[in-house]
Amino acid sequence: MLRGSLGIVKTEQVDLPGPLTLESGAVLPKVTIAFETYGKLNKEKSNAILICHALSGDAHIAGFHEGDDKPGWWDTVVGPGKAFDTDRYFVICSNVLGGCKGSTGPSSINPETGKPYGATFPVVTIPDMVNAQKRLLDHFGITELYAVAGGSMGGMQALQWTVSYPDMIKKAIILATTGYSTPQQIAFNEVGRKAIISDPDWNKGDYYGKRLPTHGLALARMVGHITYLSDESMHTKFGRALQGKDKVGFDFSTEFAIESYLHHQGDTFTKRFDANTYLYITKAIDYFDLTKDGSLTPGLAPAKAAFFVISVSSDWLYPPYQSQEIVTALTANEREVHYCEIRSNYGHDAFLLESGQINYLVTKFLSHTVVGDVMARDAECIEEGTTIAVAARRMIRCGVNHLPVLAADGGKLVGIVTSWDIAKAVASNFLWLDEIMSRDVVTTTENEPVEDAAQKMEAHSISALPVVDSDQHVIGLITSDAISTLVGRQNP
Repeated sequence: MLRGSLGIVKTEQVDLPGPLTLESGAVLPKVTIAFETYGKLNKEKSNAILICHALSGDAHIAGFHEGDDKPGWWDTVVGPGKAFDTDRYFVICSNVLGGCKGSTGPSSINPETGKPYGATFPVVTIPDMVNAQKRLLDHFGITELYAVAGGSMGGMQALQWTVSYPDMIKKAIILATTGYSTPQQIAFNEVGRKAIISDPDWNKGDYYGKRLPTHGLALARMVGHITYLSDESMHTKFGRALQGKDKVGFDFSTEFAIESYLHHQGDTFTKRFDANTYLYITKAIDYFDLTKDGSLTPGLAPAKAAFFVISVSSDWLYPPYQSQEIVTALTANEREVHYCEIRSNYGHDAFLLESGQINYLVTKFLSHTVVGDVMARDAECIEEGTTIAVAARRMIRCGVNHLPVLAADGGKLVGIVTSWDIAKAVASNFLWLDEIMSRDVVTTTENEPVEDAAQKMEAHSISALPVVDSDQHVIGLITSDAISTLVGRQNP
């Protein structure tokens, strides 16, 4: 096993409740989503991170499946002590809607016919994928994500999340992607789709249980894989080296090492991917466009998250200028945004291969935590002048140990009462809350660093702080449990 490995993991599935209406208006009567999770969801359900996969990815992001000798596709940055630290975060990754690794897609059985959908499967979009993921989070009872992250098509999903569900996202990590697909990107996808459709074995998408269109899918993968590399990386890795021979043969056989490499990539891909899924997912990428009236600024206006946008210097599929357009739009909307261009000759694949840089950068971004990142926003409060019995019943009903006390005439914070205060009051036969509540309340603000809030708790020997705005109205509550679960362990 690798250092920091999650060990043996397995993919699970969940049937989403009810039908799913797609952006096109089509309705999927039944949707299954395949997913994997790592780490533990804390009591407040505030430490969840959703990682979205790229075109050919799946839910298996880290750890090992039983019998496999290779880990998940982003194992280098997901696991104990890594950027997405599973000792701190509850990490989720799902296979996208339209996929072929357990989620409903064209290879799935159409419940109305009892046969695979094939090309009758409705066209899906990036927003459709995100809406299906939202229902998966509903399954876990997660109402807010500490972060959403993804590279390439995964970055598109992460961006879409910040627009479709802005109130659910605290942080967004956007790697090697774009806010809209360009003509060049659409062109490469169309060549790949044409290669598949032109394969006689594609049979208009009805090939399940028959000869598979492996030739067309292999060609599509070869074309796509070229865009993931860079000119420099191909020079470095292959140059003009010949494969298995000393001189050229003046024929059309596979002679150069780069040719052999592409053939290998294409052949390997056909053993793990579905041709129809390739058609549907590339079409979803083509349709992706967050601009409004030709601008990303209004398109990204709904987003509220803090962003970290990462590009790759040698990426010519999603070049740095496209990441910079995202940064410019977010800056125009006065959103918190950090940007970094990774120096690498790996091309687009660098977001998967440059694990050292990614681990450092993402760890630093996620660890910059303020109170607003971990506080419970719907803090249960109680008005002054209430009886102790009422306060005790509310604590039991809501499962809390702290109740901020608000002024009856304006709702401002005037005190706080704890379950320990209630216990002492019962022993002393007190009746009214005002007799036992603490009026000298230590508070914090939404933008205060979590470390400062933790130091306040330790200095005053308390386990919770009301979070107040500039008018001393309570907007949340932060507990020592929430802090220790999410930010208690520091990465090296």
